[in-house]
Amino acid sequence: MNKRVLAFHLPQFHPIPENDRWWGRGFTEWTSVVKAKPLFQGHNQPHLPADLGFYDLRLPEARQAQADLAGEYGIHGFCYYHYWFNGRRLLERPVDEILASGEPNFPFCLCWANENWTRRWDGCEENVLIGQNYSEEDDRRHIAWLAGAFEDERYIKINGKPLFLVYRARRLPDPLRTTTVWREAARSLGVGELYLCRVESFNDERDDPKRHGFDAAVEFQPDWVNLDGLPLRKERRWDIARSLRLSDNTFTRHRVYDYAAMVKSMLRKSEPPHKRFPCVTPMWDNSSRRKEGAVIFTGSTPELYEEWLSTVVERFIPYDRDENLIFINAWNEWGEGNHLEPCQKWGRAYLEATRNAIGAHAPSLAQSSSS
Repeated sequence: MNKRVLAFHLPQFHPIPENDRWWGRGFTEWTSVVKAKPLFQGHNQPHLPADLGFYDLRLPEARQAQADLAGEYGIHGFCYYHYWFNGRRLLERPVDEILASGEPNFPFCLCWANENWTRRWDGCEENVLIGQNYSEEDDRRHIAWLAGAFEDERYIKINGKPLFLVYRARRLPDPLRTTTVWREAARSLGVGELYLCRVESFNDERDDPKRHGFDAAVEFQPDWVNLDGLPLRKERRWDIARSLRLSDNTFTRHRVYDYAAMVKSMLRKSEPPHKRFPCVTPMWDNSSRRKEGAVIFTGSTPELYEEWLSTVVERFIPYDRDENLIFINAWNEWGEGNHLEPCQKWGRAYLEATRNAIGAHAPSLAQSSSS
């Protein structure tokens, strides 16, 4: 049975007026990425792009190059983050132009990143720039806009139903009401039935998604809840001083874990009683965004990542012919040190590992009879 691998995709790689006002003219994700510095011996920072360079997602050539590269290495489609605030959208231009132009001809779906817009990019999450204000009226406006995207022939569907993810479903005042409104409105708009997924990231999002009107959950990696049992890396003061002459509080200001230990822990996780699509991450290090409280995984290699993804592919049994999704976090989260796109250190090694893991267990994994 075929399995489809989707990669989360961040559209924060082009300037927008709001970011110009909040962080300075021309701010994009690259602004944070290039400022990163190593914090301890062996710390891989900054993460710098290779093949695709410092692209601008306003350019159709950049979007096409991403799709071409992803398809070459077995990725079935992108899951674009979608930013909706009571009818106001941010970072919308790449998806709008993909919808309007019909290019690239590459499957995609949307994930509503329904958190408040804060100064997360400089570590000040308590400073809210645009807040979420939920209402039934807004639920109806939202699904009316989404209906246009759902009708695109490239939009990823499960048994004919458009796939839509919500990143923080428990932030909704009444998730069941919202999903009920969406489903009723989608039918009245001629979209038909929806396939709704709740992303399973935080501790309050581990119960049965059907209780809240969702068809399934999507695992998110790193799994913050299950990091609690992992040992934090610590360095003695003289080791740090000898290596990079850094202050001795690096390992108290940030949480530093071993990637290999995390992989072992994730593979020991028990399966939930509800439908959940699995997820893996090639690496993670968001210290470019955070002066305090960064989470850093050290020791990630293409080989370790390939072992993890290969095991997940082998173990995952699709719920039916179309309920066959595996997620990778992420395609291009450069500010989180979390990307499949080629970098100057590893080149295409993580992409090659992805293709190896896919091909090892399902030669036709990247193919599907349904988008």
